[in-house]
Amino acid sequence: MKKLSLFILNLIFLLSGSRAFGQDLDALLDQETKPTTDYVTATFKASRIINGHSIEQMKNKQLDFRISHRFGTLNNGAYGLWGLDQSVIHFSLEYGIKDWWMVGIGRGSYNKTYDAFTKFRILRQSTGAREMPIHLSYMTSVEMNTLKNTDPNRTNYFSSRLAFVHQLLIARKFSDKFSLELNPTFIHRNLVKTELDPNDVWALGIGARYKLSRRISLNAEYYYAYMANRDYLDTKYHNSLAVGFDIETGGHVFQIMFTNSLGMREGTFIPGTTDSWTDAGIHLGFNISRVFSFK
Repeated sequence: MKKLSLFILNLIFLLSGSRAFGQDLDALLDQETKPTTDYVTATFKASRIINGHSIEQMKNKQLDFRISHRFGTLNNGAYGLWGLDQSVIHFSLEYGIKDWWMVGIGRGSYNKTYDAFTKFRILRQSTGAREMPIHLSYMTSVEMNTLKNTDPNRTNYFSSRLAFVHQLLIARKFSDKFSLELNPTFIHRNLVKTELDPNDVWALGIGARYKLSRRISLNAEYYYAYMANRDYLDTKYHNSLAVGFDIETGGHVFQIMFTNSLGMREGTFIPGTTDSWTDAGIHLGFNISRVFSFK
């Protein structure tokens, strides 16, 4: 009887101690566990929505080799095979120095342009411990027109070939399917065609992505360029409008689009689009992106 009483007392002590230990452990875990920040990813599928930059950028030690192609206009008709007889092309290399900082260089056959840019991430959309409703990045670029001088008797300066772009990228992913981006843009061109053509151009771009399936999305992009003397210029300029699809195929992102812009960099397609959707001045085009990782 004495041994049974001792066993019961020991059992009660062990159970009481285990419960107290469990309560202490729960309290300790509650103190040590901190709320986490969940960052929003894949707002867009590539570093370009169509022609213009998206909020996305290369991660640290990732290299994106991009080939962009634009054909002639559909209103060329059967004689020009609806634009397929003509084309311009652009090659670029874009590299992530940090997860928040990337650079790129490129060369296009349109105006035989060389370009370079850098893009910084400032804010990143997130939930949890840190609530941030938007993405915010800054992009700046320089473009150099290397066409031969049309007037050799004029004094031609190297600086006359340059154009500069400054752009804010403001984006939000509203759901798993829909994303929207606004791009306030300033462009300065050192040399323009006539005295009426503005050296400085302000523009506002808007781009959107709607996910149709796991690997396909519908993209659209529009840039309104403010030029005070637009109606008096010798050349008729139009705002850039593009619609296309992103198709993800393993390590590639293939973009196919229709656009009235032949240029593929901000300094050319925003202030220099001369074709119009209303008269079938539409170019079929594509971008191919292949990403390599050096981590």
